[in-house]
Amino acid sequence: MTKKTVAIGFMGTQLDSGLGAGRWEKWRPTVSLVQHEDRLIDRLELIYSRKYMTLANQLVADIANVSPDTEVNLVPLEVSDPWDFGEMYAALYDWARNYRFDPENEQYWVHITTGTHVAQICMFLMVESRQIPGVLLQTSPPRKQKAGAPGELALIDLDLSRYDGLAQRFTQAKEEAIDFLKSGIATRNARFNKLIEEIERVAVRSKAPILFTGPTGAGKSHLARRMYELKKARHQIDGDFVEVNCATLRGDGAASTLFGHRKGAFTGAAADRAGLLRAAHQGVLFLDEIGELGLDEQAMLLKAVEEKRFFPMGSDKEVSSDFQLIVGTNRDLRVDVAEGRFREDLFARINLWAYTLPGLAHRPEDIEPNVDHMLARSSTEIGRNVRFNAEARAAYLRFANSTDAPWSGNFRDLAASVTRLATLAEGGRISVEQVQAEISRLQWLWQHADGEPPASSAQTDGVDLADLLPEARLAALDCFDRLQLQSVIEVCRQSRTLSEAGRRLFDKSREHKAVANDADRLRKYLHKFGLNWDAVTG
Repeated sequence: MTKKTVAIGFMGTQLDSGLGAGRWEKWRPTVSLVQHEDRLIDRLELIYSRKYMTLANQLVADIANVSPDTEVNLVPLEVSDPWDFGEMYAALYDWARNYRFDPENEQYWVHITTGTHVAQICMFLMVESRQIPGVLLQTSPPRKQKAGAPGELALIDLDLSRYDGLAQRFTQAKEEAIDFLKSGIATRNARFNKLIEEIERVAVRSKAPILFTGPTGAGKSHLARRMYELKKARHQIDGDFVEVNCATLRGDGAASTLFGHRKGAFTGAAADRAGLLRAAHQGVLFLDEIGELGLDEQAMLLKAVEEKRFFPMGSDKEVSSDFQLIVGTNRDLRVDVAEGRFREDLFARINLWAYTLPGLAHRPEDIEPNVDHMLARSSTEIGRNVRFNAEARAAYLRFANSTDAPWSGNFRDLAASVTRLATLAEGGRISVEQVQAEISRLQWLWQHADGEPPASSAQTDGVDLADLLPEARLAALDCFDRLQLQSVIEVCRQSRTLSEAGRRLFDKSREHKAVANDADRLRKYLHKFGLNWDAVTG
C-alpha cells in the first residue's frame, strides 16, 4: 500500500504573494510543491496568519487549478511576534500535539523554504525532536525562470544514522574525546576504559553534578580538569575551572572562601570577597575531598547547586552563580551520611553521576603505558630524551606489576618514581642499577614502622555482589559465603592472572600438595557461584 504524502509548511507572505495574472510568471514556493509531475502531494497543511486571509484563499485556488487532487487545509496560527523564538516554537508545539499524525498510512514532508527564519528553525527542531514524524523539504527556484517551472525539490532526513560519513565523523569525535580524557594514554584495563567511555558521554551531554570517588592519587582532580577542557573545547562553557581541597577549609574561612563575604562579616574581613562559587560562574567548580566540608557549608552548597543562588557571609542580599559542580572524595559518603557527618540531601544531589576511579593496583595492565607517558613528559620537562635500557625496563615493570608494589599513593607515586629515574639517568639511559635503587626507595616509602608493607589501596574498594549474581542466588547465600566470596573477588581483581590469584589465596595449603594447581582450585570455587575469571575481573 502506497502512503499518502502530506506537506506541512508556512505560507510565504513575500515569496508566495501575487494576486494578478503576473503571479504565474514568478516562482512561488508553496505552489511549486504541487507542480512536480513525479511527486504528488495528497494534502497540504498550509500555516498562515488570518491577516493574510486573501492571499491564503488565492493560494488554495491556484493549487486547485494546478493540482486538483491535492487537498489544502488552511491552518491559522496566530503569534503576536513571529520573530519571538519561544512564542513561535510553543505555537507549533501545541499544534503538533493536537494534530492526528498517521505514520503508518502517511508520510510527512516539512517545507522549510517559507516563513521567517525563526519559523524555519522551529520547524527544523520539531522534526529533529520527532514532534513531527517526517523529513525536511527544501525547494528552490529554477535556474531560468519561466511560467510553470517548479524548480528544484530536495528531501532531508534528519535520521543521522542513515549517513555513513556523518556517523564516521561522530565516531571519530567520540574516540578523540575519550583519548583526550585519558591524556592520550593507551590504557588497557577494560573496566577503566568502559568507565571513561561513559564519563565522556556525560561530560558532553550533562551539566548535572558529578561525584568521583577513589583512593588518593587515583586521578580525580586530573580527570575533572580534562572534563572541563573538553567542554571548553566544545564551546559548552565559557567560565573558568576553579578547584579547592575542602580539607584545607576550616571555620569562618570555609564559608568565606566558597561563598564570599561582605566587609565586616567577621573579624579580619576588611574588604568584600566574591568567593570561589562566583569565580566559577559559567564554568566548573571542583571540590576535592568534599567529605571534609562542614555541615553548615554543605547546606549552603546544596542551595547554591539547586537554586544557583546563595547568601555571602554577612550579606542579606542573594547573589547568583551558574556553574557545574564536580566533587571528589576518598571516603565512602554513604557511611558518612549514616553517621551524620554528611547531609543526606546533598549526597542525593551529587550522586546523580557517581564514578569510582580504581587505584593503580587495580589497573596493572595500565602501568606500562603510564610509565611510557610519564617518561615522555619528564623528558620534555628536563629538556633531553630519556629511555630505559631493555634490562632496566623489564626489571622495573616486573616489580611494578608484582604484589610487592602496592602503589599506595597510586599515580602520584608512579609519577614521582619516573621523574626520579629520568632526572638521574646518565646520558639519557636508565640503567638496571638505577632501577634497583629506585625499587629500594619505593619499598622504603611503602614500609610501615613495624617493617610490614601496607596493604594495597585496592583492598579498600568494596565488591558489590549484586553486579555479579542474580537476585535470587544472592538472596540464598549465607553471610559467611557472601563475605568469603567478596574477599576472593577482591584478590582476583588485584591479580594479573588466575594463577597469580590462586597462589595468593592458597598460599599455605599449596605447600602441602605435591601438585599445586592453584588456578584450577580457584576456577572450581568461582564455578560454584556460576562465575568465572572474566566475569569477576572484566
